[in-house]
Amino acid sequence: MPERARRVFGSWDAVVLIALVVVSVAGALAIDGVASPRFWRFVSLEAIPIALIAMPMTLVVITGEIDLSVASVLGLTCSVMGQLWVWGVTSLPLIIVLCVLLGALLGAVNGLFVTGFGLPSLAVTIGTLALYRGLAYVVLGDRAVADYPIGWTTDAVAPIPRTTIPWVILVVAALAVVFGIVLHATPIGRGLYAMGNNAEATRFAGISVRRTKFWLFVATGAMSSLAGVFWTLRFASARADNGLGLELTVVAAVLLGGVSIFGGRGGLVGVLAAVALLGTLRNALQLAYVPANTLTVVTGSLLIASVVGPNAVSLLRARLRRRRAGAAPAASSPR
Repeated sequence: MPERARRVFGSWDAVVLIALVVVSVAGALAIDGVASPRFWRFVSLEAIPIALIAMPMTLVVITGEIDLSVASVLGLTCSVMGQLWVWGVTSLPLIIVLCVLLGALLGAVNGLFVTGFGLPSLAVTIGTLALYRGLAYVVLGDRAVADYPIGWTTDAVAPIPRTTIPWVILVVAALAVVFGIVLHATPIGRGLYAMGNNAEATRFAGISVRRTKFWLFVATGAMSSLAGVFWTLRFASARADNGLGLELTVVAAVLLGGVSIFGGRGGLVGVLAAVALLGTLRNALQLAYVPANTLTVVTGSLLIASVVGPNAVSLLRARLRRRRAGAAPAASSPR
């Protein structure tokens, strides 16, 4: 096999893509309904908010940081969206713009604490996870706002003509192209990998590490709010507990996609494949009447596997390289 093909098919991205194909085929053969177009519609609808958050989260984790407040930003966005509607703000485009700006502000708060005060992002975002979710309950309480215009809630999940796939997936695909270009084809992306590997050396190279990380947290907050807007319109209900626990799925998708929790390694293709894999697996198990608690166990297990797997693959590759390097001189030595 040519060296380039060996690198492609031996990459972690390829492993996740193969796992996605295997799970899809096995599910279609073993579980009634998995092969139906309706099943893939539900997989797409579930994957959209996760993918929206996972894309900027990928960039954040590559730099060696993390944001665990994303699901709470989503929930607070839903609460504000509902309260604005209750107060009589009937222009949904205006509400959506205000909500995305709110998400950017919440992300900026995270970024300020991490980059301005030098606090660890894990501790900061665990704190804002609780803070933002608490504010969501302060804003809306236990109420549910569900009287949005039927046209908006229907259009939000409307399929692409002649398919069952929601049209919003095209928006996600366009954003994925933008994030992919930034990460893999620009100096900004190379700087992000450098930050994850050695932030101090990156700083000496003239890259503003603090400013870059700050804007990444802003982007993550804005995209989390955009996911909250979609969540509200999809379910036609604004609640303070929307997206509760979603941060676990997002982090699992990012790490399962091959992004190192220590930063400096990973890519967007594997992450998006992992989002699809988690959605396919979860919906297939639901069709098989697997209890919700078991689904949580599966997600947690995949999260552990996502940390152990890439490291195990890297160790195996290093061992194979050493073995080939040791065998080469022996093979070329004279008899």
